[in-house]
Amino acid sequence: MSGTWYIFRREVVQYLTSPLAYTVAFAILVITGFLFVGDLTTALTTRPVNAAVVPSFLAFGMVVFAPILTMRLLAEESREGTLELLLTAPISDTQIVLGKFLGAWFYYTIVLMITFSYQIILLTITRPDLGHAISAYLGIWLYGGATLAVGMIFSALSENQIVAAFLTFATLLLLWFAEYAAQIVGTVELAQIIRQLTLGGHFSSSFGVGIVRLEDIVYYAGIMVVALFIAIRVVESQRWR
Repeated sequence: MSGTWYIFRREVVQYLTSPLAYTVAFAILVITGFLFVGDLTTALTTRPVNAAVVPSFLAFGMVVFAPILTMRLLAEESREGTLELLLTAPISDTQIVLGKFLGAWFYYTIVLMITFSYQIILLTITRPDLGHAISAYLGIWLYGGATLAVGMIFSALSENQIVAAFLTFATLLLLWFAEYAAQIVGTVELAQIIRQLTLGGHFSSSFGVGIVRLEDIVYYAGIMVVALFIAIRVVESQRWR
């Protein structure tokens, strides 16, 4: 675990000193801030506040932001030759990948916690459905972890950060659009199968409406485990090149 902790701290420092990371955080906070204000303004006159307005945006937002946050994690190490140094250090491939993933997920968690302050603001104005909000934030936290894990695969596969970001974006976009494809297929059974494979399908119909289901938690956890396993195998293959 010491190796994982070392890599984790190293990545957190990288994020906290990276202009790109601050740019991503700024973009997320500005967009979610506008969405929050817009929803609150509407809610004051026509309907209750939507406790999941920010997480619902991030369900698509992470399709864009996850590739940016993960593209450099292993691709930059490979391009600069520092991955070879890590591979010769007394650190396992699992510790390298897990430490980098946890660093990215920790950074995402910080940004997500900042947006939760909107719910605190609501407490001073109205009575928000905190149960719905907590459910939605839990779901989008797991959702974000899954998208970051997918990004780790392509960052490990390519030395080019732009290529890694594009492949991650294309994969996540496919997994996101598949939910809409499920709505137009001819049979209910096929639609259900497609929906069960999508990232959004396990958020919009459960966490997004205030329902926490074990199967959805298992789905996101499974995506993370499988994606990280693949990333570890890719890094392991670097030893034999």
